[in-house]
Amino acid sequence: MKITVIGRQMNVYEDMKSLINKKLAKLDKFFTAEGDATVTLSSKHNERNIEITISAAGTLFRSEVGADSFRDALDSAVNNIERQIRKNKTRLARRMRETFAEPAIEEFDDTPVDEETIIRTKSFPIKPMSPEEAILQMNLLGHQFFVFIDDQTNATCVVYARKDGAYGLLIPDQE
Repeated sequence: MKITVIGRQMNVYEDMKSLINKKLAKLDKFFTAEGDATVTLSSKHNERNIEITISAAGTLFRSEVGADSFRDALDSAVNNIERQIRKNKTRLARRMRETFAEPAIEEFDDTPVDEETIIRTKSFPIKPMSPEEAILQMNLLGHQFFVFIDDQTNATCVVYARKDGAYGLLIPDQE
């Protein structure tokens, strides 16, 4: 994993950089692809803050922790990220067994949309991935839906969180 250490209005010494590299090296076992980690250290109001952002295979993990020392904050932040990874892997596996056993069919409201109701327009890059990866990415971002390109069919699809706690998959009709 490529690790970048940034000090906000401070210098980061080599012993702290080596400690950060050692702590983040234990997270390598979770990533099959090459990952990038950015660690930002700052000190505000006698509190030491560490922000860790890991990007691996298009998935983001983030933790921001404040403590009395950088070592304590680093330990807490690494534990938070490890917990996020484990939680999302087990949640994804369980939901995939439950959800994709039966296809979900939803009815949609055909009420026309007034142009003035669009508050914000957002653009983002779309990359090919499996529905499982899309669900994981959706959960990590905390969104209710996620648009992606299916790596098997190259169709633009949407996964979404249903009210009953399961997931749905919208696949375009290819006529």
